[in-house]
Amino acid sequence: QMPLVESGGGLVQAGGSLRLSCGGSGRTFDTFSLAWFRQAPGKEREFVASISWNSVTTNYRNTVKGRFTIDRDYDANGVTLQMNNLKLEDTALYYCAAATAAYARTSSNPADYGYWGQGTQVTVVS
Repeated sequence: QMPLVESGGGLVQAGGSLRLSCGGSGRTFDTFSLAWFRQAPGKEREFVASISWNSVTTNYRNTVKGRFTIDRDYDANGVTLQMNNLKLEDTALYYCAAATAAYARTSSNPADYGYWGQGTQVTVVS
């Protein structure tokens, strides 16, 4: 069983919105930094957004700033990603991840995250 499970992906027109959700199981992730990554076909996995364990700090890759918002979902033991004004280049498989250790700083390096979901596909069409 995957420790994190993503949902909410789908097919959307450019300019539209989607809200991704990620719920955790097997352990509590309330004190873990959480993040979203994505991977497009033929490309490396890339950082999208992160939120610190205490929700004080959020970070975004430059190309999604002002369009995406990451937030914790304590009821689901996970995290959400609100994506607005989607662009064709946002098309990818989106993964949520939890830091390897509790209270760790946020990071854009996937190697710093020890818990992953299976991914949810986001496809943006014109």
